[in-house]
Order: sequence, then C-alpha cells, then structure tokens
Amino acid sequence: MTEGVEVSGDAAGTTARADPVQPAADRTGAPPGAGRVGLRQVAGLALPALVVLAAEPLYVLVDTAVVGHLGGTALAALAVGGVVITVAAWFGNVIAYGTTSRAARRYGAGQRTDAVLEGVQASWLALALGLLLVLLAQLGAGPVARLLAGGDPAVAGPATTWLRIAACGVPGLLLATAGNGWLRGVQDTRRPLRYVLAANALSALLCPALVYGAGLGLAGSALANVAAQTVAGVLFTVALVRQRVPLRPYPAVITAQLTAGRDLVLRGLAFQACFLSATAVAARFGAAALAAHQIALQLWFFCALLLDALAIAAQSLVGAALGAGLGSQARWLARRVALVGGLCGTALGLLVLAGASGLPRVFTADPAVAGQALRAWPYFVAMQPLAGVVFALDGVLIGAGDLRYLRNLTVVAALGGFLPAVWLAYGLRLGLGGVWAGLTLFIVVRLAALLGRLCSGQWAVPGAVR
Repeated sequence: MTEGVEVSGDAAGTTARADPVQPAADRTGAPPGAGRVGLRQVAGLALPALVVLAAEPLYVLVDTAVVGHLGGTALAALAVGGVVITVAAWFGNVIAYGTTSRAARRYGAGQRTDAVLEGVQASWLALALGLLLVLLAQLGAGPVARLLAGGDPAVAGPATTWLRIAACGVPGLLLATAGNGWLRGVQDTRRPLRYVLAANALSALLCPALVYGAGLGLAGSALANVAAQTVAGVLFTVALVRQRVPLRPYPAVITAQLTAGRDLVLRGLAFQACFLSATAVAARFGAAALAAHQIALQLWFFCALLLDALAIAAQSLVGAALGAGLGSQARWLARRVALVGGLCGTALGLLVLAGASGLPRVFTADPAVAGQALRAWPYFVAMQPLAGVVFALDGVLIGAGDLRYLRNLTVVAALGGFLPAVWLAYGLRLGLGGVWAGLTLFIVVRLAALLGRLCSGQWAVPGAVR
C-alpha cells in the first residue's frame, strides 16, 4: 500500500490497484451529495468527539483531587510527572489527526478496508513510539524529574517513581489515540466515546482505592493511570482486530503517516513557542499578572477544547467528501463548518463576556489578580468568534491533507506575528493587555490566511489520499 496505489483487502487477502477516483463534475446550485450532509450529521460527529476530548482533562482533575489530599509535596510531584505524560498525549493527538485525514479520504472513496488499514499502520506506529517512550522514561525519569522540580529532592524522588510507573501506560494511551483516528475517519465516534468513558470510569474508581484503600499513595495514582490507559488501548486494538483486515505493517504507509506527523509536530511546536513566550512575558509584569494570565489561558484552552470538536467533525466529513471525488461538496462543507464555527465562537464569546466580573473570582480571591484578568478579558472575548472560524478551518485543511500549508502558516504567524508583538509588548511595558493583544494578532493572521486558502479552493484536491 503506497502513495498513488490503493491497497484493498478482502477475505481472500489484499490486491493492489491504481484507479484514482475522478472528481465529480461541479454543477451550479447545491453540490453533489450536499443534501445528505447537514448540521445534524456535523453534530452527530462533533458531540461524541467533544466528550472524548473532555475525558482526559476530567481524569486529570480527578487524579489531582485525590492526590491533593496527600499533601503539597505529592501534588507537586504529580505536576512534574504529569507534564511529561502530557507530551506523550500530544504525540498521540498528532497520530490521531494524521490518521483521521488519511482514513477519511479512503472511506469517502468507498475503500473502507483501506481506511481501516490506515488504522493498522497508525497502531504499529503508536506501539513502537509508546515502547520507545517507556524505555526513555525508565532511563531518564530521574534527571527529568530533578530538572522540572528545580532540584528539590522531596519532589523529585516521588515524581521519578510516579513517572516510571505511569510511563508504562503510554503504549495503551497511544494505541487509543490511533484508534480514535481511524474510527473518526470512518465516521464512527460512538465507539471511541464508549471506550474512553469506560477507561476513565475505571480510573476514577481505581485511583482513590489504590491511593487510600490500598495505602499505595502517589504510586497508586500512577497504577490507576496505567490500568485505564492500558484498558483503553486494548479496547481500541480489539475493535481493529475485529475488522478482519491484514495486521502486518506496511512501511510505505507508515512513512507517509510520519510525514504527516512531522508537519503536525512542527505546527504544534510553533503553538508551544507562542504559549511559553506569552507566559514568560506575563511573568515579567509581576505575580498578579502571571496568575491572571494563567486563569485566562486555562479558560481559553477550555473554549478551544469545545471548538475542537467541530474541527474533528470537519476532518472526517471533508476528508470523506474529497475521497469520494466530491470537490464541490467539500468546499460547501468547508463554508458551512466555518459559519457554524463562527456562530459557536460568538456564543462562547458572549458567555465569556457575561462572566467578566465573576469568572476570574471563581479562581482567585485576590483583587489584584482579578483586576489584571480584566486587562486580558476584552481580547479573550474578541478572539472567540475568530477562533471558532480558525479552528473549524484547521479541521477542514487537516481533513483535506493540506498539512504543509497549515504548518507553514502557523510558523509564519508565530515568528512574524505573535512573537514580535508579545516581546514588543514587554519592551513598551504594555502589561497583560499587550500579551493578549499579541495572541489576538496570532489568531487574526491565521484567520486571514485560512480564509484566503478557503476561497482559493487549492486545498480541495479530490482523490483517495493526498
């Protein structure tokens, strides 16, 4: 199975063919198949995806609440170890997004077996990466924990133990994200919902039982983590095996998935550079400004989580439309999803605006911190409608496999827009408002470029795999 040559599997085995799907002719009026895709189908994919997206943060909250009662040192150790596991989860999301795009296009082309085979290759990739990360964690947990703990042995010691245990769950975590990817590609978001909820329910029960009931303390939290992630990985793997497709690896397809992953990783690194720089500059305006920035940023991440569910639906639907050769329907879907994203973002913006006086005080009783948060709030509110469109179009282009453009755009917006703006805000002493003005500029630059790309139609390349 290589680029430009489709591999179709059936009960008798796999056969190669080179018959790219021809695009449907564009017609005036409604695009081909448009009547079959509407807001109900978008919502049917987006809502289960939203629950899956929210499951991991909710698990972290439960874990934090349980460990928090062990004392500040244990909670600090969990925070140190948790940062490393978050990096592993990020790699998993990269695998999931790349797999969704490729599987959706094959599914739309009527090649469901090939779509599932994308999941097989993604699972091999996830397993190999997961085992590598386990090995690295066993070797490097101590030095990493000491570095992140600032050399405090009271925190670094427990963090090292937690990390070495919790890392054993990373293969399951990555297998689950790969499973999410191909299932979204074939427009099945209900099974991931069941699997993730089951794993998180297990974790919620095991964590207090092991931490307190079995007297394992912080190690019990790590074991609960491993159990939940391993169960999730097994559930997604069983779902893959039940498809009865060949399970052997195809190096050419894994290489293509690595190429997609490379673009998504570089794009993600540009995001991380922006958020780290924003935090660094906010810290230079004082503790109150930094605390207020943390409040606004975490609320921003929560809003982004809600809007990402729509982006996932866009990945699946647009990828399937292009795989079926329906360029007109893909463009029509892109416009509709962008509109829905803008409406959802506007609704979120109005909610954030209504909570301007109360939301910061949910997180702090310090009037200085609450006052600083109000400096970021106008930008936080104004960004929501723009971000709704940006995230939706991100999903469109990921579904279309237009990853190189997304990578280049994000890097340019970061290096040419946000980073100069945020450090200028520091130089001119513009305070937290200047930091958030820089974040707004980052969104505006991406919005303008994405709308230009949408109107050009260059992203809408029909065919099974781009």
